[in-house]
Amino acid sequence: MKFVGLLLVFVCTFGGLLVAMHFHVEHFLKLMGVILNAFTGEFIIIFGCAVSAFIIGNSMETIKYTMKYFGALAKPASYNKNDYIELLSMLFSVFKLARTKGWLALEPHIENPHDSALFQQFPVFHHNHHATVFLCDYLRIISLGNENPFQLEALMDIEIETISEHENHPGHAVQHMADGIPALGIVAAVLGVIKTMASISEPPEVLGGMIGGALVGTFMGVWLSYAFVSPIAGAMTARAQTEVMYYKAMKVAMIAFLNGAAPQVAVEFARKFLPHEVQPTFLELETKLNELPAPG
Repeated sequence: MKFVGLLLVFVCTFGGLLVAMHFHVEHFLKLMGVILNAFTGEFIIIFGCAVSAFIIGNSMETIKYTMKYFGALAKPASYNKNDYIELLSMLFSVFKLARTKGWLALEPHIENPHDSALFQQFPVFHHNHHATVFLCDYLRIISLGNENPFQLEALMDIEIETISEHENHPGHAVQHMADGIPALGIVAAVLGVIKTMASISEPPEVLGGMIGGALVGTFMGVWLSYAFVSPIAGAMTARAQTEVMYYKAMKVAMIAFLNGAAPQVAVEFARKFLPHEVQPTFLELETKLNELPAPG
């Protein structure tokens, strides 16, 4: 749907222009000729300077991570309902093992999660390195004797806030770029006016085309910013929020379990916490939990 939206921007912009010109195709094509003639130079000035400023203002890590986040156009959410069913099933297995055999029974899985038979049953979680480290670090703290839910919740909140800042940074960086693009459009327009003034002796027909080409810079700056770059930044930020939600669900389940909830009740707390678009029903989750093998 994101790509359909980008396509509709073109259709609505130039289709609306054709309608505004009362379907005078000849005049429309003439105007499009002016826009296309100025497009290459204006685009290089505006978008080239915007990307250059983005590179200046961000670290190489942020730049690489931003490139990765362009996947938000194809996949708006990091996790779907099935991924959360898997996560809750994994947490249930961990809690059930801890409840029946004690926290020490989790040590082999915590110390070497990538070779853990328990975690290998849940491939989406198992292949998520950062989520695996997040869970195992807190399970390790608990197994060492700190089962205070208030202390652990405070620590989790701080870490999740750090994760949130990291995940949201690409969207914020692209939004800063979007905010500067209209001003760069004015820069391109001013350069076009300077070029026009240097040719003031030309006939009116030529000057009119040159002035029109200069104004393309203002048009492109506003158009690129509000119709493309800013919505892409919004899609990145929305994708980041779905990434953080995964960690929050783990936190809710772990704190509920530490407060004395049974394994199935603890994962039910996490299920109710999830947004409706990815929240499994009680029956869907219960069916999956009943299919799980006994943890060992």
